[in-house]
Amino acid sequence: MTTLYDVPAEDLIDAVAEDLADRLEEPEWAQFAKTGNDNELPPEQEDFWSRRAASVLRKVATDGPVGVERLSTAYGGTKRGSNRYVVSPASREDGSKNVIRTILQDLEEEGLVEQAGSEGRIVSDDGRALLDETADEVLEDLDRPELERYA
Repeated sequence: MTTLYDVPAEDLIDAVAEDLADRLEEPEWAQFAKTGNDNELPPEQEDFWSRRAASVLRKVATDGPVGVERLSTAYGGTKRGSNRYVVSPASREDGSKNVIRTILQDLEEEGLVEQAGSEGRIVSDDGRALLDETADEVLEDLDRPELERYA
């Protein structure tokens, strides 16, 4: 049986994002929202919402139970350390908690993620099945020799 650990993360996220594009509805404000304080502009990808949702689902499955705070740290980045008058060292910034919280709530409504008490969220059985089935399809589509040992 193929699991989400058996395929490259990028390929799995692309395939799961295609499935989630039909299941999740992007909020109206998402096209204007930055994904973190370290960014100057909102994302330019057409399918950003479904790709980020697929990435969050995979991260909850691998790292869970996980909460919004830990996920925002994972999706953060480095803010440039200069302004108009002073050049200062770059600083670490967290990702947008609103984007992550909204995606987690959408995934929870779809039954792919569930609450784990006060510890955060974990992937549900349906979410695990979606990830594993998609990983199996991705592995069949890949023609990479380094992945043949997993088949």
